[in-house]
Amino acid sequence: MQRVLDPETYVRGVPYDRLRELRENGPVLRVEEGFVAVLGHAEVRRVLRDPKVFSSQLGATQIRDPATPEDLRYVRRMLLNLDPPEHTRMRGMLTKAFTPRAVAAIADRIQAWAYELVGAVAEDGECDFAKVAADLPLLTLAEVFGVPEQDRGLMFDWSNRVIGYQDPEYAVSATADPARVSDMARAALELAPKPQNGHMPDPRTRAGMPDLYAYAHALGEYKRANPGPDVMSNLMRQDVGIEEFENLFWLFSVAGNETLRNGIPGGLVALMSHPEQYRALLADRSLLPDAVEEMLRWWTPVMHFRRTATEDVPDLGVKRGDKVVVWFSSANRDPAVFAEPDRFDLRRRPNDHLVFGHGPHFCLGAYLARVQMRAIFGAVLDLLGEVRPAGEPVRLRSNFQNGLKRLPIRWRS
Repeated sequence: MQRVLDPETYVRGVPYDRLRELRENGPVLRVEEGFVAVLGHAEVRRVLRDPKVFSSQLGATQIRDPATPEDLRYVRRMLLNLDPPEHTRMRGMLTKAFTPRAVAAIADRIQAWAYELVGAVAEDGECDFAKVAADLPLLTLAEVFGVPEQDRGLMFDWSNRVIGYQDPEYAVSATADPARVSDMARAALELAPKPQNGHMPDPRTRAGMPDLYAYAHALGEYKRANPGPDVMSNLMRQDVGIEEFENLFWLFSVAGNETLRNGIPGGLVALMSHPEQYRALLADRSLLPDAVEEMLRWWTPVMHFRRTATEDVPDLGVKRGDKVVVWFSSANRDPAVFAEPDRFDLRRRPNDHLVFGHGPHFCLGAYLARVQMRAIFGAVLDLLGEVRPAGEPVRLRSNFQNGLKRLPIRWRS
């Protein structure tokens, strides 16, 4: 398991061969690193749908434990790390904003942004597609959550620091230009942490993200006084406490951005790696919805999540108190569910991938993510046609997020 856990491994690619070997030894394994690895598709679903037995809150949802009891108490308050009934209560405040009907209201704007972003590079004949892909979820999040558009670069940096804490480049991300952001963003940037002894503070702590929390506090108070039609204003209308608001903002800024930001370039890697499939999609755009599902399965942006067992589960070999880590990058290539699982097949049906999770914590933004992916790949097909690699992609150093920092591509302009 050491190779699977080493973030340096992922600079070269996801170790699907090692995951397959581990899964063949059993869909649930107790590993030397001190946790139970759940590798089979059925077993991952079982864990995720039973929060009473497999808790998100007891030890939070990352393999590494928070450094102190206070840090654990802090992360336990986040929606991502709550169990029912508190999770159900908070999720209920947000559900209406992510229904198909609500997403349909902004679908035209999402498509326009996608065509604008791809159109801006269409005449160049080459680009770094990771940069193009990064902007669409930021524009969408700014719209849905009521964040000033000029401040979306802050969400890019915050995501980098939280998700990319194992990557020396992303851990210190600071691309937002103080001259181009709002006044409340400028004030927050003054609080951004600096490396101490070559290390950044833990981004899972409040002290590690002071700029994000300062911005969230200012935004929450602004929305309370000046409500609009956005999610953040709706939360303040429901009299959500400012600390609860800040934690939700953290989740939106990071989780709402990062999965799609890596899923989009990952999807293009899938197409470029399978040119016959790419050409089939160019010839028949009705395949796009299924193609998006297969891109997500084949790439699987978020590779694992943790639960903590509240009781013994003998048939899985789980004991009360165990860290139980579900491995999506293994489950999504389980041959018991997916025929020829390593093959990219844009006609694959059914496609019961677990990219958006399962059970009570199924991703609220799944439908919104799918709309964005269909929009940007529609733009790529229409405006760029068939693209090819223009150099080696640069992968994120992370054992958690299957990420691409740079993806150079070229096409006939």
